[in-house]
Amino acid sequence: MLDIVIDQDSPVPPFEQIRRRIVELVRDGHVIAGTKLPTVRGLAETLGIAPNTVAKTYRELEKLGIIETRGRAGTFVADSGDPTRTRAQQISTEYVAAVRALGMSDDEITEFVEKALRSS
Repeated sequence: MLDIVIDQDSPVPPFEQIRRRIVELVRDGHVIAGTKLPTVRGLAETLGIAPNTVAKTYRELEKLGIIETRGRAGTFVADSGDPTRTRAQQISTEYVAAVRALGMSDDEITEFVEKALRSS
């Protein structure tokens, strides 16, 4: 889930607003390596913009090495460079996806992780 809002009154083009926001989310650790991004059409629909705008943004982010396309599997946040950190981020992403699939809320997931940290 990407927290992106397009400011229609901004002089900054929508593709640039999306690019900047995704870079910010990755840099701040809110979206980590291995996170699957919405499809071009899905994000365009959510933001109420043309799919070509999102496609342009994704191409730009891929050139920068921030995201990577894995064919039919989709588009993902690229590895951060540190292999141990990257693997830890991937495992975290997989854990959250698995626990969400069990119907757990984000608050419950956070509680589980905090308890695991305290008991380790």
